Parts: sequence; structure tokens; C-alpha cells
Amino acid sequence: MALEISGTVQWQAWQDRVLPPVERVREGLWSIPVPIPDNPLRYVLVYALEAGDGVVLIDAGWDAEVSWQALNDGLAGLGTTVENVKAVLVTHSHPDHLGLAGRVREASGAYVALHALDATLMGADAETRDKWHSSLLQYLTVHGVPDAEAAATVDGMNSDLLFRAARPDVLLQDGERIELPGLDLRVVWTPGHSPGHSCFYEPDRRLLFSGDHVLPRITPAVGVYTQSPGDPLADFLLSLERLERFDVEEVLPAHEYRFRRLDERLAQMARHHTERLAETLAAVRAASGATGWELAARLKWSRPWTAFGVQQRRFALGETLAHLKLLEARGEVSEAAGAGDGTARWYPTR
Repeated sequence: MALEISGTVQWQAWQDRVLPPVERVREGLWSIPVPIPDNPLRYVLVYALEAGDGVVLIDAGWDAEVSWQALNDGLAGLGTTVENVKAVLVTHSHPDHLGLAGRVREASGAYVALHALDATLMGADAETRDKWHSSLLQYLTVHGVPDAEAAATVDGMNSDLLFRAARPDVLLQDGERIELPGLDLRVVWTPGHSPGHSCFYEPDRRLLFSGDHVLPRITPAVGVYTQSPGDPLADFLLSLERLERFDVEEVLPAHEYRFRRLDERLAQMARHHTERLAETLAAVRAASGATGWELAARLKWSRPWTAFGVQQRRFALGETLAHLKLLEARGEVSEAAGAGDGTARWYPTR
């Protein structure tokens, strides 16, 4: 049975390339689209839930004036204001989800909650931009990005968004119950897209607020980057399996539109990565000793590699490395430093 689109108004808005309206999803639950300026994802769906005499937000949106205005307008449409927000539950630390949380906290006194692993990933306050830039540049060059493109990639990064992001007041843990009036939400740790990515499950209404972990149309970026611990793709695939045991009637994602048949979508996403692993292994066998950058350029993407901008190529490199790392853990490829240049190169093991 195929995935069933339940957010039909959102789906139509996606087709028409317009912002969907604020929607009442259930009693005491609304979705508020908050724009992401100049981004193909277009908007984040912020969810507002009644909690006693206030509201709780799941995610907050991008830190920009147009986004802040949309969030305020959306709350006004519900008959409330940002000052009545009691908590911001953030699915993960990426700027389109965490970005406005600090501003909401300043306006309302709400607490900001984030999984402990994503809070750790944000780094110490004392970390300098220079150190961050140099770490990113080293990561890019080690994996074969040409010097000029590596420098352009670093220069084009908006590090301000990272360094001004709100530090959480509450650190979430897997299985934790959110203690707020009139709410019964459970934290479901789903690492992969980020180390601490978490969904929120409402058992009474069988709703899953899935963040970026499960989207109806695209698979989230799962990559190896400068601060990526462990094996993110292995974590992601295990996270998909974990969700199979939850009784979910409707999925409320952070992008695109609501849908039903979570089981079918989980199977689709697992198949996608099985196919991508096979394609990546074939690329290593066809170009033994290639860098991650060279292998990324050989893979099939939604658009030609030459049409990608520098930041899109950075994400593509990260995703390629995530697949290589899982193949390495399975004993199918190995990584070694290239003779003389220090770049990381990949070889088939058989």
C-alpha cells in the first residue's frame, strides 16, 4: 500500500510553490509554516500545541525577520502571542529548526529543550570562528576538495547562524516524557540526520512529529562532517527500524506535508539507502583510490554535479562519506592516506 497524503492543502501549496496556510490539525494543535529565505525547502512546519494557559512549539524556524513575522502572525491566527509560549521542543540543532528558539525565549521566558547529543555538538562558547573555519577547511581538503573550491566553501558559510544559536535550557533523553499541562509527548531519539535528532510521539492521538527524520518526498541528508561522531548512516537505518514499533496514525514532518502509512515510508527510505550503498560500492570498484570528492562526482544526484553550488557539493560529499563509512564498517571498502598528498582515498577490499 502506498503512502497516503493527509495534508492535502499543504501538498497543493507545495505543487504551486506557495506558502501553505496555518492549519488546525487536531483539537489544540496547529501547523504554522515559517519561511526559510532562499532555500529549496521553502519553509519549516512549526507545530503549536495547547498546554494549559499557553502553547508549546515543536521547532521554531529560521532566524530571519520574515520568519519571525510569519511565526508571530501564525500564533496571532490561533488567538495567542509569542509571549504565551511555555516551551520550544527542538527536534535537532540545525538553523531552520533551532534558529528562532532564542528569540522566542527572550520574548516569553519559555524554556528551550534539545537532545543532549545535539547540545554537545554545538561546542563550547569559547570556540572561535577561526578554529571552526580551519577545521572545516582541513576536512574538505583531506577528502579531496580542490583548494580554491574548499576556500570558497568555507568563505560562503554563514557561521553567524551557528555561533548565535540558542543554548538549550533542558537536555532531552530518549524515552523521556514531556511534563507540561495537558500534553503527553514522548521523546524518540532518532540519530542520523544529526547525532541527537529526536521525534516526538503523542500516543493518545497516535501522532508522530518526525522533524527531518521522516519526510514524505525526500530523504534527509545523512552525512559525515567535521563534527560527525560514529557512523551516522548506520545510526539512521537503525532509527528507521526503531520507529516500526510505534503505532502511528499520522506523521507530522517539519517540511513538505503531513502523511499516513509510516510503515511504507520507512521501507521506501531503507530501500533508497540500500541502493545508494550498492551504487557507492560500484563507484569505488570502478575508481579504486579515488577521494570522497571524486566519488561524489561519479554518483547520480537529483541534478548534474556541475549544476551544484559549492554548499550543495559540500552536502553531497558528506552524504557520500556516510555511505563509504558504513561500507567500511561492513568490510567492503577501506580508507587509506594517499601517498605524498595526505588525502583520504578509498579502495575496494575484494
